[in-house]
Amino acid sequence: MEDPTFAEVLIIGGSYAGLAAAMSLGRALRRVIILDSGQPCNRSTPYAHNFLTQDGETPSAIRARARAQVLAYPTVTFVTGQAVAAVRRGPDFWVTTADNVVYRASKLIFATGVRDQLPDLPGFAECWGISVLHCPYCHGYEVHSQPLAVLGNGEAGYEYARLLRQWTPQLTLLTNGPSTLTAAQRQQLGAAGLGVEEGEVTALAHSAGQLEAVELKNGRRLAATALFARVPFEQHSLLPAALGCTRTEHGHLWVDELQQTSVAGVYAAGDATTPMRAVAVAVAAGTKAGSFVNHALIQARVW
Repeated sequence: MEDPTFAEVLIIGGSYAGLAAAMSLGRALRRVIILDSGQPCNRSTPYAHNFLTQDGETPSAIRARARAQVLAYPTVTFVTGQAVAAVRRGPDFWVTTADNVVYRASKLIFATGVRDQLPDLPGFAECWGISVLHCPYCHGYEVHSQPLAVLGNGEAGYEYARLLRQWTPQLTLLTNGPSTLTAAQRQQLGAAGLGVEEGEVTALAHSAGQLEAVELKNGRRLAATALFARVPFEQHSLLPAALGCTRTEHGHLWVDELQQTSVAGVYAAGDATTPMRAVAVAVAAGTKAGSFVNHALIQARVW
């Protein structure tokens, strides 16, 4: 077998966190390969918000501009491909792509994101990222003061509704079946003017992804311009687990304050590591990861 292409750092995932890590490393003159499969977590979202200098820009435009700026550093290479296997051999990591191309690197950074597991509910997938939303800090301002709905139940649904009340008084909590709210929680929501609907949700009526109403099994049709929902997720890549990286109780990759996973030499950043799913957070974490990886390479250097 031919010697694989070597990089000091291989970054798996070329969206915001991966590109930010690559910029830090490129500016440190490190040989970097970014391996990206072209499936960013927010690909269905039309606009990005709450990111200084880029508020209201399209995610694709931000990625394109970031990629162009990162690739201006001559030691950084961007490769389109999907990593399907990763093993440690001696001091290095060997990563194989779906096209059977092998790369070798001293350090790995996973910026692979997560895959949302959307419910099998008519209209939900079509509206996801457009008018079915997960983050009020990213998208709440655009729908503030409008009739909104939040999907949730029990303690989680109660806290989510309390959060979203900041953006609108016209808010209904959809428990999607019998409520598990406590009497005190229900009384507090009512005192704040928030409605609770226990009917089973059967469909989301929309026009090209823009929500118009939530349809219920009991025949009711609740007008709403956006629905906030937190859905389950899975790691987009199985490779961190294959290498032995620990996950948190919520399913994120565990990282320390240096963005290092539980496996020496393996770092992670972005949505795979945190519930704070925002472009600004991913960029910040990627910048940290790149900087600390460079520091680790310096510490390992033999003078």
